[in-house]
Amino acid sequence: MSALKVRRIELAASNAATQIKKLRDQFRIDSEIVSAASKKLTLAVFGKPMTPADAVERICLDVRENGLEAVLKYTEHFDKVKLKPNMIRVEQGELEAAHAKAAPEFLETLRRIRRNINSFQSGLLHRDAELRVSGGYDLQQRYRAFNRVGVYCPGGAAAYPSTLLMTVVPAQAAGVKEIVVVMPPTATGAYSPDMLATCHELGVTEVYRVGGAQAVAALAYGVEGIPSVDMIVGPGSQYVALAKKFVYGTVAIDCIAGPSEVVVVADDSAHPHYLALDLLAQAEHNPGTAVLLTWYEPLIAEVMDALEKRLAKLSRGDVAKDCLERYGAFILAPDKHAAIDCVNQLAPEHLHIQTRDPEAFSDEVENAGAIFLGPFTPVALGDYAAGPSHVLPTGGTSRFSSGLSVNDFRKRTSIIRFTRNGMKNIAPDAIYLATKEGLTAHALSVETRAADNGPAGRPKPKPEKVVKK
Repeated sequence: MSALKVRRIELAASNAATQIKKLRDQFRIDSEIVSAASKKLTLAVFGKPMTPADAVERICLDVRENGLEAVLKYTEHFDKVKLKPNMIRVEQGELEAAHAKAAPEFLETLRRIRRNINSFQSGLLHRDAELRVSGGYDLQQRYRAFNRVGVYCPGGAAAYPSTLLMTVVPAQAAGVKEIVVVMPPTATGAYSPDMLATCHELGVTEVYRVGGAQAVAALAYGVEGIPSVDMIVGPGSQYVALAKKFVYGTVAIDCIAGPSEVVVVADDSAHPHYLALDLLAQAEHNPGTAVLLTWYEPLIAEVMDALEKRLAKLSRGDVAKDCLERYGAFILAPDKHAAIDCVNQLAPEHLHIQTRDPEAFSDEVENAGAIFLGPFTPVALGDYAAGPSHVLPTGGTSRFSSGLSVNDFRKRTSIIRFTRNGMKNIAPDAIYLATKEGLTAHALSVETRAADNGPAGRPKPKPEKVVKK
C-alpha cells in the first residue's frame, strides 16, 4: 500500500477560511459527490446527465404520478433487481424463519441494546403540560404519537441491524402504532437474514424490498401495496437524503442524514493509536469525513504513522485510505479557542473530544450532532449500543437540526380555554393588535363577546307571533 496522503490545514494560514469552508461543504446535500459509475448509470437511465437533485426530483415525481410501476422501474434500473408487485413485501413467514435461524448470541445482543435505547429514550419523553389561572383560563400542551412512520434502512455496503434499533425503538417508545421498514432488495438489505431477524425481534411486521429515492417517494405518496406514512426517518445515500428533503411537507422527516462525519479533537494527552482508529472507523464508510483537529503539532505526525500501520492490517484498508485522502484532513489550530471556533464552523455529525478536560471543551461547542467525551468513548459505542440514536444531522446541518429522538415521533397540540372573565381581561390586547393589523373581523369576534353579559349558550328563539284569523 502506498504512503497515505491527507490534506493539512493550518488555521493560522491566510487561506484557512477557504479551506475550512471547502472541507465543510464537500458533503452538503446539494454537492455532487457521486462516483463516475453513478453518473454513468444516471445517464443511462435518464438519457442525459443529471445532478443528484434533478435525478431525485424526477424519480419522486414519477412515483407520485405512476405509483408502483415507477417504483419497480427504478428498482430494476438502479438495483438491477426485477421484482413483481407481489414480491415487494416481505412475507411474515420469511421474518419468522430468519428469526428462528438467527444465532442466540445475536438475538441476546439485540435485546440488551434494545433495553439501553428504550431506557434512554423513554426518559426523554415530553409530558403533557398545563397552566391554569383560576377563574381565568386553562392552557394545555398535549402530545400524541404519529400514527404511521416509515423507516429507511440502507443496504448497500453492509447490513445495518443497528439502524433498525436506533430508529424503530425510539418510535416504539413514543407510542407509534404502525412502523414500516423499507430496505434495498440486496443481500445486505431486505434479503439479509440478520435484518429480517432484527425486524421480527423488534415486532416489525411490515417490511418492503425497495430502496433509494423511489422508496422514500413510495412512503411519502403511497403506491399500490404500500400505504403512505406520516413521517420518514433513517440515514442513507445522498439520493435518499435529497429525496427526504424533496418530500418534506408531504410528510415529516427526521434530519438530513447523509454520509458519515467525525471531527476528533485532541491535545498532547491523547493516544495516537486511539485517534487513528477513531478516524478509520468513519473512513471505512467511504464516502465520509474524518478530521483530526489539534493544537499540539507533533500529534499529527504520530497519528499519520499510526494510520499507516493500521491501514496495512485493516480488511477495508483500501476503502478507508481512499476516503481519508479524498475527504479527510489534519487541522492544526494555534490554540484551543481557535479549535473551538473551527468545530462550530464545521458543525460535525460526530465530535469526539480527547483532551485533558473534554467537558470544558464541550461546554463551548454550539454545533454538533453528538459529542463523545474522553479516550474511552469511541463513536462506535454511540453507533451501536449507548442509547441516543445514531441517526444524526450531517453536512453542517447540526447548526439548526438535531439527532433523532423519541420526541421527534410525537406532535404537539395546544388546547386553550377561557372563562368569560378571563376573556374580558385579555380582550383589550387582542382587540388592539387585531385592529392594528387591519383584521377587523378578528377584533370584532373578541369585542362582541367582551361586551356581551348574557348567557353563554345559544340565544333562545323569540316566540312566534300568533295571528288570529
